[in-house]
Amino acid sequence: MSTAVPTPSTEALPVLSLPAVSQSNPSNGSPAIAPRVPVTKKALTADHPTWCPGCGDFAVLAAFYRVLEKLQYPHENIVTFAGIGCSSRFPYFVNTHGGHFIHGRSLPFAAGISLGRDDLHVFVFGGDGDGFSIGGNHLVHTARKNVRLTYVIMDNFVYGLTKKQTSPTSPIGFKSKTDPTGAMDQPINPMRTLVNSGATFIARSHATQVNHMIDMMTRAAQHDGFSVVEILSECVEFYAGAFDAANPRKGGAFRNIELKKNDGTPEDASRHDPTDELAAYKLATEPWPGSFGIFYEVKRPTKNRLEADLIARARERTKGAGDLDLLQASFARLR
Repeated sequence: MSTAVPTPSTEALPVLSLPAVSQSNPSNGSPAIAPRVPVTKKALTADHPTWCPGCGDFAVLAAFYRVLEKLQYPHENIVTFAGIGCSSRFPYFVNTHGGHFIHGRSLPFAAGISLGRDDLHVFVFGGDGDGFSIGGNHLVHTARKNVRLTYVIMDNFVYGLTKKQTSPTSPIGFKSKTDPTGAMDQPINPMRTLVNSGATFIARSHATQVNHMIDMMTRAAQHDGFSVVEILSECVEFYAGAFDAANPRKGGAFRNIELKKNDGTPEDASRHDPTDELAAYKLATEPWPGSFGIFYEVKRPTKNRLEADLIARARERTKGAGDLDLLQASFARLR
């Protein structure tokens, strides 16, 4: 596991995909840089995944490799971050900058990385417990601030790492070590929570639908703002069959959201407008297992841009004075 990038210094960044400099260019004698090597699954693969055989997280990891191969971000500019939990092992398995943080606190740490380095593409991975329980407060505030990063929540409706405990998304009646007679508390509705929190891109997918996952994560990564993808990822050890109702191979129905095309056709009236917040709420309240795809997508100034504008205005007012000069001026006013 590598560590998160602490400073803007390029000396701290390992060269992961740039080849060695070639011999001098005969035309002018200057060094010629060879073309950048494409980012591939082989280059992205780190340690062997240690999830239980059959875990849905394997498919999410495979889809993420495909997303990065498709987007071709500079390898050294990718950050994979996580909290604690089965799904939060992601940074171990992806050869990028990244790391773990305290359970539920991955988002504020990742937000700091994003705000400090605009050149980085920050991805955060976690589960339903990490995101909606101990980390629920941080999820709300990162969403409302619209920090530029992508958060993938692998929801399995159970605390799997601690061997079958009720999670915030476990359905009523689910029997676990913490609720041996069946869960009685109303579960969180992830989509409704995310729309209410102010996230500017919200999508939902299923670990058995690899192409759909790739599409949703790609769209999320390309969104300029806080983007979230909830993925139903089955825990075969402690909640087998939880998502069969949305798995066509198990007799379920995977209902894909058809987005408006604004093509003037009569059928377009029934298609979903992802900029309509009320329509997103309606989708979020559908009976289980609901629909899959993009629930909500709007443009709003990011925290990154707002802070950059604030810094630019401050520098303009201080005429580009250095940090030491500004500190000395502050002390002078205190005399």
